[in-house]
Amino acid sequence: MRAVNGPGAPVLRGPLAAVLVTGPSMVPTLRHGDAVLVRTGGRPVRAGDVVVAVFRSRPDLLVVKRAVRPQDGGWWVRGDNDLVTDDSRAYGVADVRGRVVARYWPRPGLVTGRRPRI
Repeated sequence: MRAVNGPGAPVLRGPLAAVLVTGPSMVPTLRHGDAVLVRTGGRPVRAGDVVVAVFRSRPDLLVVKRAVRPQDGGWWVRGDNDLVTDDSRAYGVADVRGRVVARYWPRPGLVTGRRPRI
Protein backbone atom coordinates (compact mmCIF):
# COMPACT_ATOMS: atom_id res chain seq x y z
CA MET A 1 0.00 0.00 0.00
CA ARG A 2 1.40 3.39 -0.82
CA ALA A 3 0.42 7.00 -0.44
CA VAL A 4 -0.42 8.45 -3.82
CA ASN A 5 1.25 11.74 -2.89
CA GLY A 6 4.77 10.46 -3.55
CA PRO A 7 7.54 7.96 -2.82
CA GLY A 8 9.78 7.82 0.23
CA ALA A 9 8.84 7.75 3.88
CA PRO A 10 5.11 7.17 4.38
CA VAL A 11 3.49 10.54 5.05
CA LEU A 12 -0.15 11.56 4.83
CA ARG A 13 -0.53 15.29 4.16
CA GLY A 14 -3.59 17.43 4.76
CA PRO A 15 -6.97 16.57 6.25
CA LEU A 16 -7.69 14.16 3.35
CA ALA A 17 -5.06 12.03 1.65
CA ALA A 18 -5.27 9.72 -1.35
CA VAL A 19 -3.89 6.21 -0.81
CA LEU A 20 -3.53 3.32 -3.25
CA VAL A 21 -4.16 -0.17 -1.85
CA THR A 22 -1.72 -2.93 -2.85
CA GLY A 23 -2.04 -6.58 -1.95
CA PRO A 24 -4.89 -8.88 -0.88
CA SER A 25 -4.96 -8.40 2.90
CA MET A 26 -8.21 -6.40 2.98
CA VAL A 27 -10.26 -8.54 0.57
CA PRO A 28 -13.28 -8.48 0.34
CA THR A 29 -13.60 -4.92 1.74
CA LEU A 30 -10.79 -3.48 -0.39
CA ARG A 31 -8.93 -4.98 -3.33
CA HIS A 32 -5.51 -4.51 -4.88
CA GLY A 33 -5.65 -1.34 -6.98
CA ASP A 34 -8.43 0.39 -5.04
CA ALA A 35 -7.84 4.08 -4.37
CA VAL A 36 -9.17 5.38 -1.06
CA LEU A 37 -9.52 8.69 0.75
CA VAL A 38 -8.05 8.83 4.24
CA ARG A 39 -9.08 11.41 6.86
CA THR A 40 -6.12 12.31 9.03
CA GLY A 41 -8.12 14.23 11.64
CA GLY A 42 -11.67 14.12 12.87
CA ARG A 43 -13.26 11.69 15.24
CA PRO A 44 -11.12 9.21 17.16
CA VAL A 45 -10.54 5.75 15.75
CA ARG A 46 -12.94 3.07 16.96
CA ALA A 47 -12.69 -0.72 16.82
CA GLY A 48 -13.92 -1.84 13.42
CA ASP A 49 -12.68 1.22 11.48
CA VAL A 50 -10.53 0.68 8.39
CA VAL A 51 -7.36 2.66 9.01
CA VAL A 52 -3.99 3.55 7.56
CA ALA A 53 -1.26 2.72 10.05
CA VAL A 54 2.46 2.20 10.55
CA PHE A 55 3.79 -0.74 12.57
CA ARG A 56 6.25 0.25 15.25
CA SER A 57 8.47 -2.63 14.17
CA ARG A 58 8.24 -1.54 10.47
CA PRO A 59 8.14 2.29 10.43
CA ASP A 60 8.80 2.37 6.68
CA LEU A 61 5.63 0.38 5.88
CA LEU A 62 2.28 2.17 5.50
CA VAL A 63 -0.62 -0.31 5.67
CA VAL A 64 -4.40 -0.39 5.34
CA LYS A 65 -5.95 -2.61 8.02
CA ARG A 66 -8.94 -2.85 10.33
CA ALA A 67 -8.51 -1.48 13.86
CA VAL A 68 -9.29 -4.25 16.34
CA ARG A 69 -8.50 -2.84 19.78
CA PRO A 70 -6.32 -0.24 21.45
CA GLN A 71 -3.10 -1.70 22.81
CA ASP A 72 0.04 -0.20 24.37
CA GLY A 73 -0.81 3.34 23.23
CA GLY A 74 -1.42 2.18 19.64
CA TRP A 75 -3.77 -0.24 17.89
CA TRP A 76 -3.88 -3.94 17.19
CA VAL A 77 -4.79 -4.14 13.49
CA ARG A 78 -5.77 -7.01 11.21
CA GLY A 79 -6.58 -7.51 7.57
CA ASP A 80 -10.03 -8.75 6.57
CA ASN A 81 -8.48 -11.66 4.64
CA ASP A 82 -7.66 -14.29 7.28
CA LEU A 83 -5.28 -16.07 4.87
CA VAL A 84 -2.90 -13.10 4.86
CA THR A 85 -1.07 -12.53 8.16
CA ASP A 86 0.92 -9.35 7.42
CA ASP A 87 -0.76 -7.50 10.26
CA SER A 88 -0.34 -7.18 14.03
CA ARG A 89 -0.03 -10.96 14.30
CA ALA A 90 3.33 -10.61 12.54
CA TYR A 91 4.43 -7.03 13.32
CA GLY A 92 2.77 -6.09 16.62
CA VAL A 93 1.18 -2.80 17.59
CA ALA A 94 0.60 -0.10 14.97
CA ASP A 95 0.19 3.66 15.17
CA VAL A 96 -2.83 4.89 13.23
CA ARG A 97 -2.17 7.73 10.78
CA GLY A 98 -5.74 8.13 9.50
CA ARG A 99 -9.14 6.55 8.92
CA VAL A 100 -10.31 5.36 5.48
CA VAL A 101 -13.56 7.14 4.68
CA ALA A 102 -14.25 6.31 1.02
CA ARG A 103 -13.09 4.32 -1.97
CA TYR A 104 -13.06 6.56 -5.04
CA TRP A 105 -11.60 4.29 -7.71
CA PRO A 106 -12.39 1.96 -9.47
CA ARG A 107 -15.58 1.18 -7.51
CA PRO A 108 -16.67 4.38 -5.73
CA GLY A 109 -18.36 3.92 -2.37
CA LEU A 110 -18.13 4.24 1.36
CA VAL A 111 -15.82 1.82 3.12
CA THR A 112 -18.01 0.07 5.68
CA GLY A 113 -18.42 -3.41 7.06
CA ARG A 114 -17.43 -3.01 10.67
CA ARG A 115 -15.89 -6.33 11.62
CA PRO A 116 -14.15 -5.90 14.95
CA ARG A 117 -12.19 -9.00 15.90
CA ILE A 118 -11.18 -9.78 19.43
